[in-house]
Amino acid sequence: MTLFSSYRLGGLTLPNRVVMAPMTRARAADGGLATPSMATYYAQRATAGLIVSEGVQPSLIGQSNPGTPGLHSDEQVAAWRPVTAAVHANGGRIFAQIMHGGRVSHPETTGTVPVGPSAVPATGDVFTPSGRQPAPVPRALETAEVPEHAGSYGAAARRAVDAGFDGVELHGANGYLISQFLSSNGNLRSDRYGGSVANRIRFAVEAVSAAVEAVGADRTGIRLSPGGGFWGVEEHDALQLHTALLTELARLEVAYVHLEATVGDDVLLGLRRAWPGTLVMNPVFPMGPKQTGRADADRWLGLGADLIGFGRSFLSNPDLVERLRTGLPIAPVDEATYYQGGDAGYLTYPSYQHTA
Repeated sequence: MTLFSSYRLGGLTLPNRVVMAPMTRARAADGGLATPSMATYYAQRATAGLIVSEGVQPSLIGQSNPGTPGLHSDEQVAAWRPVTAAVHANGGRIFAQIMHGGRVSHPETTGTVPVGPSAVPATGDVFTPSGRQPAPVPRALETAEVPEHAGSYGAAARRAVDAGFDGVELHGANGYLISQFLSSNGNLRSDRYGGSVANRIRFAVEAVSAAVEAVGADRTGIRLSPGGGFWGVEEHDALQLHTALLTELARLEVAYVHLEATVGDDVLLGLRRAWPGTLVMNPVFPMGPKQTGRADADRWLGLGADLIGFGRSFLSNPDLVERLRTGLPIAPVDEATYYQGGDAGYLTYPSYQHTA
């Protein structure tokens, strides 16, 4: 078994074990609509065993950043169809990542005060239409409101499949809403969604259950960042917390769990042992100085991962799978173009140019 061996994931046969990880690109049109450029971008990278899209908001209040796409209106579903069709025409497979930002948002972006498990702001400045601003204090969700937000993942999953996606990945990582409920310091609730580990994992389980009910377990995955610390989220009990969560997810028989290397190998290997299903592993810390390479991928395949997530390397190398297969150099990425909009730094990275 190698990085280029095929793999059966739910109802899909992946031609290799390379996963294009979800990455915010902030290039959607007004109204959260996907664009022709987005269709080209994802189709260029369709040789990945699986593409996971950028985070897609399941509701307007769930939007974190300006310029991100949604899956909560018929117009958004229609706009995504050419994207998924282009990926499939190039032989690829694509899941939509469903991302509710929770407290990591701003009234300038959504027109309303963000919500979270508790009235505790995120740490840092959030993106708004007028530039970076301090994260606002969110409105704490009432107990009766929480199921609506968990259910929004299911509604978005149904729309995703209607739009032609092969499945969905819930964004349970990086300090967004699911991660906020898991948190030790961002979730100060005293109801059934806060306090104990069993209560803090409840929202994640309900959100995943909603997606499973909507589109089936074999089309549903989740991404997690144990102990990651994003946006000020703390988890004082990452191994216990995520082991309990994985135990519940195993009962739901979801397609995969996608872990980020946000904690030491001892914890990650403990979670691998706790999870009986497919594991997607991002081998290096997200947004850290190092990008995932072939050696990192091979190491984690040897440690028990089934699929390997590559992030930034896919931005500047649309032919990343072929470069990894043949040992070609990995082109560097231009960080200045991450979120600037337009096609520069988006569609302008070439495939490797062989010279005589």
